[in-house]
Amino acid sequence: MAIFKGAGVAIVTPFNEDGSINYDRLDELIDYHCNNGTDSIIICGTTGESATMTEEEHLECVKFAIERTKGRIPVIAGTGSNCTRTAVDMSKDAACYGADGLLLVTPYYNKATQAGLIAHYKAVAEAVSGTPIIMYSVASRTGCNIEPATVAALVKETENIVGIKEASGNISQIAKIMSMTDGRIDLYSGNDDQIVPLMSLGGIGVISVLSNIAPQQTHDICGKFFSGDIQESAKLQLKAIPLVNELFCEVNPIPVKRAMKLMGMDCGPVRMPLTELTPEHEKTLAQAMKDYGIKVV
Repeated sequence: MAIFKGAGVAIVTPFNEDGSINYDRLDELIDYHCNNGTDSIIICGTTGESATMTEEEHLECVKFAIERTKGRIPVIAGTGSNCTRTAVDMSKDAACYGADGLLLVTPYYNKATQAGLIAHYKAVAEAVSGTPIIMYSVASRTGCNIEPATVAALVKETENIVGIKEASGNISQIAKIMSMTDGRIDLYSGNDDQIVPLMSLGGIGVISVLSNIAPQQTHDICGKFFSGDIQESAKLQLKAIPLVNELFCEVNPIPVKRAMKLMGMDCGPVRMPLTELTPEHEKTLAQAMKDYGIKVV
């Protein structure tokens, strides 16, 4: 059984002005998503600025999210690292806290070979044999692509590697993954502008940035597709494209954090080396939000 089906939010991490994690606001965001159609919370991923967290902060944030969600929807912990030992340790801790699944990005900077990726994912999977794992392929950020044959080998040989978040943007590669695995993998779109195309290839949802500010709408893109109303699903997908483009006008999560502030849900600053959204982009982002029907305060 899939960890979740539909729209999972790659949730932002709220920070106080001094850079510490704002757990009160995170608590509010968790309730917001549980009450507004989000199908799963993905904590401490790229959008959550995990790359700037200490391991202690990272694990505290994961534990908090699991405890505060209280089983209302699944919580998937981002526990990837470019160090296999670190990924193993964090994954074991997250599993002990009760995470419903783990999201493991490819090791960044190291640029592992495909054999190295197989060894890396198998090492983590063996350490948390009772917890399902979603691989995360986003070569634009990591410099490391998971080839379809590698995905197929891992899914075939490792029982608890069950899914992949595919953010390569390469539809041909994604189709090949589904072909080589005979569709026996939980495919999630890692790009908000490709939800419907990936579901047409057998995908079961999205791990979404858009869901931070439009949770019900993103859920509905998936829900309409699953109910058989493909035309309406595609219509909702296309309506979101201008806003999705603005959410990536600068590197994620800079725009989405500003969008949340514009909605009256201030989640604080981004951590360096990220910087705040430029005034020019804030103006176009605010307009795209208004055009989409989101109230800007």
